[in-house]
Amino acid sequence: MRYLILIHGNQQWRNAFAALSDDERRGGLAAYTALTDTLEQTGELVAAAPLADPSRTLRPGGGGAPDGPFAEAKEYVAGFYLVDCDDPERALEIAAQLPEASVGLVEARPTMD
Repeated sequence: MRYLILIHGNQQWRNAFAALSDDERRGGLAAYTALTDTLEQTGELVAAAPLADPSRTLRPGGGGAPDGPFAEAKEYVAGFYLVDCDDPERALEIAAQLPEASVGLVEARPTMD
């Protein structure tokens, strides 16, 4: 079954990452590289990508990100992994390996096949 693992971000998380040294940032990004490599080796990775800053969101009909009226979102989708694994427990095991999981910014949702 396929699961979409959504990585959420917020400005606080983005600021903390920006405040790290180059070496610390490389170390942080190594967690994603290691997970991606593992999922490629097991054959569970379907796709993965970070997403651009939400200020670059495009909407059909043009005009880029709308001004509102919308509730202000404190969190946004920062990236994703689409995995194909045997059960929900494995999807949660994969999701838990992401750095954002330690602060509650990751969710795994089954796709509708």
